[in-house]
Amino acid sequence: MISSTHINFKASRRFRRLALNTVIALYCVIIAGGVVRSTGAGMGCPDWPKCFGRWVPPTQLSELPHDYKTIYGAKLKGEIEFNPVKTWIEYVNRLIGVVTGIMIFLTLLASVPYLKAGNKKIFYYSLAAFVLVGFQGWLGSKVVSTELMPVMITVHMLVAIVIVFILLYLFTWSAFSKKTFESGRGRDVLNRTGWIVLALSVIQIVLGTQVRENVDEVVRLLGYDARDLLIDQLDGRFYIHRSFSIVVLAVNLFWLYTVDKTTTSQTVKTIARTCQIILGLELVSGIVMAYWGIPPFAQPMHLTLAILLIGLQFVIWLLVNSEKYLRKDFEIREVA
Repeated sequence: MISSTHINFKASRRFRRLALNTVIALYCVIIAGGVVRSTGAGMGCPDWPKCFGRWVPPTQLSELPHDYKTIYGAKLKGEIEFNPVKTWIEYVNRLIGVVTGIMIFLTLLASVPYLKAGNKKIFYYSLAAFVLVGFQGWLGSKVVSTELMPVMITVHMLVAIVIVFILLYLFTWSAFSKKTFESGRGRDVLNRTGWIVLALSVIQIVLGTQVRENVDEVVRLLGYDARDLLIDQLDGRFYIHRSFSIVVLAVNLFWLYTVDKTTTSQTVKTIARTCQIILGLELVSGIVMAYWGIPPFAQPMHLTLAILLIGLQFVIWLLVNSEKYLRKDFEIREVA
């Protein structure tokens, strides 16, 4: 039922663009975080929110106090050694995070017209994303203060996935309103399988963070220069992650093939085929890491592809259930 209120067309378009740009910014944060992990720059800034006590971090050793190791070394077990490259990698990661937070706040402001139109759901989802980004920033500070504690890193990733889902829902809802599937058994099967696909993808990402933590443990013992020895030193977590990928691949291919053959929507077909390409690239990046000593470029690529894939899987699931989750209960009008 259409409500008596309406949304200004410009306001609707502004919200849609902000939601999309915020999703892009969030993926940039995830990429930056992957680069931080792969380069070992997680403690490039030993304090938070400042970096070596400065809002703009130093670029050379002479800019630090002579006793900086005493100041920060106790916290980091005396292992602090200033590296300007790692410092700035971590700092840029933080800056991208701040920009993303601002983008999410602007998305929240842009959702206010929907609240006035009676669609409280969109406003509250936007608010939830904003609150979670603040929580994610707090988690980031704890990751630093706990010296990259493995559990904190995994929780950090899971919260990032939740934020991605919320923002992708907001964008998909604002961009697509027409049904892409007719009601019936075919959609029900795709819906149930879609839940399984999303659950398997989340589990695989969590397993991946566990492998990443195991890699960090080995790196602390062997150093980053011994990459050709890393894989042989990993424990069972690596082999579970690698074996589970076969299950994830098989279920995804079945689901995506069924989606492609069932839907009449060209948009859904295109997204499904894109997912198949990403699956292939994800597989290749995993093989590269397993057999070529986990090269630094492959780690952020592997992570980014995984988050991109689960995001597009979620969009497909939403479009499959568009009648239930993407229906609009008001009109969008051009208002002078």
